[in-house]
Parts: sequence; structure tokens; C-alpha cells
Amino acid sequence: MNSLFRKFQVPLIRQVFALNQALTPCRATPSIQNPVWATASVNERQHRDMPTHKIGSWRFLFRKRVHRKKKDRYKMRPLCPASDTAYGTLNVMVSGHDMTVVEHYTEYIHNLCNRLSIRVSLCYALPTKTTEVMLMQEQGTKMYVDAILKTHERVVQLRKLDTTLCPVFMEVILKNQPEGVQLSVKEHTEAHYKARFKARPELEELMVKINQ
Repeated sequence: MNSLFRKFQVPLIRQVFALNQALTPCRATPSIQNPVWATASVNERQHRDMPTHKIGSWRFLFRKRVHRKKKDRYKMRPLCPASDTAYGTLNVMVSGHDMTVVEHYTEYIHNLCNRLSIRVSLCYALPTKTTEVMLMQEQGTKMYVDAILKTHERVVQLRKLDTTLCPVFMEVILKNQPEGVQLSVKEHTEAHYKARFKARPELEELMVKINQ
């Protein structure tokens, strides 16, 4: 039996070896009749065409961001109504001539609101105001500019401030108020919203002429 098996095994091995030698040039070099198809079959990656069924995708885990239009960004937000236990929309207004002091004090108020769990809806800067200090000469009537003062103003807008927490909040703010900084708390109105934007008299004149 072993001798017969060996006789059959030797020609089979030779046939397989001959087939491998005959197929190697077909795999390596493309055929002359169809060169495009042969190169495509060699160079193409078959796994790219296979369906993955969105395996490994992660973008669906995050919410889609809704991009606001420019017109919607500058619309006035609806005012929060006051109740028996909470105030409505309040503006904590900080103003002073030293911009760094005003910025640091505004940041302190914002951090204090976060610690006390007070809702801060907005924190913005108002246009800088300039005032000229004029002096009159001792002998004469002419006035000359002695100094130019710049007033920087920042606003921290609060929503639904608790009436029981308001005295504690105001006491802490007033105790840490730096020198040369003015502090005021006012109810938010439409006039405060319009004060955020600079007036353009030239544009207003053109609008009046167009309407006429």
C-alpha cells in the first residue's frame, strides 16, 4: 500500500508544481488582450467595496449644531418675568476708567455667580465713552483740553435671581468693590439692549431720506 501511495503522490506533486509555475506569470503580468481589466484586478482593494453597515461611526452620538443666521444673533431675547420668589432679568453694570480693573471685577462677579448657582445669561461690553476735561486760562477766555478720560463699562446679565440670595450676593459684591469702580444693578429694558450698539447718524440720515 505504501509503495502504491508513493507512486501516486509523486506525479500529483509534480502536477501541482507545474500549475503554480504556469499561473505565476498570469498573476504578475496583465494579459495582452485586456490590459485594463488585468491591472484593475491586481491593484484594486476589494475590502473598500464591501459594506460596513456604519460600523465605527461616531458622529450620530453628537447633536447637530444649528447655525444661527446673522439677523437672529442681534435680536433681543424675551425678558424673564419676575415672580414672588425671584427677580426677572437684571443687569449688573460695572464701569470705571481703568479697563484692567473693570475686567477683573467683572470676572470676579461672573465666577461668584457660578459658585452661587446664579444663572448668567449674558456678559458683554458697552461702547467706550470718552470725555474731554477742558480748562480755561487764567488770563483769557480760551479753553484748552487738559485730559481725555475713557470710561469702560461691562454688563453681567442675570436671570431669575432668588430674593433670599440677592442680599447675600449684593453684600459680597459691595465688600469686594475696588476703588474707582462704579457698580449699579438695574432691571433690563429695551433701552439697555439698544445701548450695546454704536449710533450711526449718517446711516440714519440716509434712511430718513429714503423713507421720504
